[in-house]
Amino acid sequence: MRIEGKEYRTIWFENNVVKIIDQTKLPHRFIIKDLKSVKDAINAIKVMEVRGAPLIGGTAAYGIALAVQENNNPEFLKKSAEELIQSRPTAINLKWAVDRMIKKLEGINSDQILSIALNEAKEICDEDEKFCESIGIYGLKIIEEIYNKKKDTVNILTHCNAGWLATINWGTATSPIYHAHKKGIPVHVWVDETRPRNQGANLTSYELNEEEIPNTIIADNTGGILMQRGEVDMCIVGTDRTLSNGDVCNKIGTYLKALAAHDNNVPFYVALPSSTIDWNIKDAKDIPIEVRSSEELSHVEGIDENNRIKKILIYPNKSKAMNLAFDVTPAKYVTGLITEKGISEASTEGLKKLFN
Repeated sequence: MRIEGKEYRTIWFENNVVKIIDQTKLPHRFIIKDLKSVKDAINAIKVMEVRGAPLIGGTAAYGIALAVQENNNPEFLKKSAEELIQSRPTAINLKWAVDRMIKKLEGINSDQILSIALNEAKEICDEDEKFCESIGIYGLKIIEEIYNKKKDTVNILTHCNAGWLATINWGTATSPIYHAHKKGIPVHVWVDETRPRNQGANLTSYELNEEEIPNTIIADNTGGILMQRGEVDMCIVGTDRTLSNGDVCNKIGTYLKALAAHDNNVPFYVALPSSTIDWNIKDAKDIPIEVRSSEELSHVEGIDENNRIKKILIYPNKSKAMNLAFDVTPAKYVTGLITEKGISEASTEGLKKLFN
């Protein structure tokens, strides 16, 4: 996708370093950062220079390649893999990518180990790009149906950032939107601000602006009244981990959007590549929910009058804050799961039809 008219992917390998777009500086600064070591990759995931389940997986894959480049001793690789997996616990793509890399490198002691690692990391990223493109093609059909019935702009509400910045390219929730726009279908996106890190305002709206797609940022609690007024035709969100029964773990606030959509008969879709499906955990209570620093709530960043990025305190000094990063939407509130293999019911039977 494009930034200032130039095509980018979110991560790539060049001149012995991994290149990423530093998302902590968006939308005010566009900075390409070098990751030179596995520690750099771990830090980039932890502080959310990269974020979004598929991109975290891609970064972790390249993190293993960087570990091989530093020291291909099996113990070092094992330790690096463990630290990568622990860097953010909720997004299943991270562990999936690390496990895939380690399995690929098992028993390889030749000089080719680095090239094998780099090729596998690139394959993981290339695969995600293809999956996200397919998600868009399947999701486009839903938008087309609404447009053909409505004969007017399709209003879509999304939460957090499940755009190309969260993946390698295309995005998950945004891919159907991009495909609809390219086909000439008029779309407008209600962009949840997504406190506390404002990924919707800082990233989703930024992306859509670059692609010249009409969008409006709203406070996270505004979606309900827009649905009551009939100003939302459908919701599409991404997911960090979807269980085999269709329960969806995504950015905090997703559950409340699903409840509002259910109450107002608004279709609520979740877009995801198969790498985001957790086939092992059966009970949503067992999903590890990341608890992040309360400073993400108590402080906000922005541009001051001198065009400098500045962080300021907005809470009382003595106040405590709890910052849960994700919640779980039960499958019964999900209209359908949009995957690279098609659209399924949010159920064990629905997913089995596509993936078994």
